[in-house]
Amino acid sequence: MPPVQPTPIDPRGPRFGAAVTSVVLALVLILGPGVPALVLLVIQTVAFALGSLIGIGAQPYGIVFRRLVRPRLGAPRDLEDPRPPRFAQTVGLVFALAGLVGLIWAPVLFYVAVGFALVAALLNAMFDFCLGCEVYLLSRRVAGHPLGSSGSGADA
Repeated sequence: MPPVQPTPIDPRGPRFGAAVTSVVLALVLILGPGVPALVLLVIQTVAFALGSLIGIGAQPYGIVFRRLVRPRLGAPRDLEDPRPPRFAQTVGLVFALAGLVGLIWAPVLFYVAVGFALVAALLNAMFDFCLGCEVYLLSRRVAGHPLGSSGSGADA
């Protein structure tokens, strides 16, 4: 019995989510250690956790995209496998959790972890380059289980 393929997603959704994430994380860094940054970072951590642990369809920014933005756009040219963006959400979750730990105990860790997460989100939002997705695809190729012939995951 062949493995079940997940339902493909509109690739513009994760990119929209990355743009929102970029704004949230930039605000967290601008605010610096303190309660307002803590609240925003907790919100972002929950968003990452939903996308990682439940699935990309549960990611709040993706829900906003599907309900409010996508109906105003034309159909996407291509759909993509949701597994690489879900992995990217997991990577974001790890960095957000590290940022929360740093916010409470080690400000340097806070700035480094949130800064790395911000850079990754900006790469996706501005250049359509999902760093976490690329790490996922590379790990699949190394393990001998590529998603598709092009390696992008878009044709899975």
